[in-house]
Amino acid sequence: MVYITRGLFDALLEMADDEEPSSVSVVLASTPAGEFDADLSLDAETPVLTHFYFPEASGSVTAVFGVDLGTPAGRGRARFVSHPQGPLEPTREDTFAAAIVVAVPPWDDASCAAFDRNGGELPLDVLDVEPPEESVAG
Repeated sequence: MVYITRGLFDALLEMADDEEPSSVSVVLASTPAGEFDADLSLDAETPVLTHFYFPEASGSVTAVFGVDLGTPAGRGRARFVSHPQGPLEPTREDTFAAAIVVAVPPWDDASCAAFDRNGGELPLDVLDVEPPEESVAG
């Protein structure tokens, strides 16, 4: 099962729509279910996708050194990709992760699916919750 917040899900679909006819590929990060204020009825360690990292964040460094420095270590075990021309499944051109969320037009709930790194479909559950507030102060 792949869990994702409604806010992130909607933002990703909007990004895919805005970038069409180009595709989008972004790293997704999760927050453990136990950190939410709401009772999600999930195990406290269950990852819920809550954030994404801008694809351009480390573009020039990645291009020169081949290392993604835009994603903090230990984060980003999932990825969102859009396929403006289809299919609604991972392709060989996609950068794989432990979980991959794929979207196709018309960029709505029914046009998205989640997959594991082997291309097997996973249930996708969009949760109507806000992620916990974060602070840069320690």
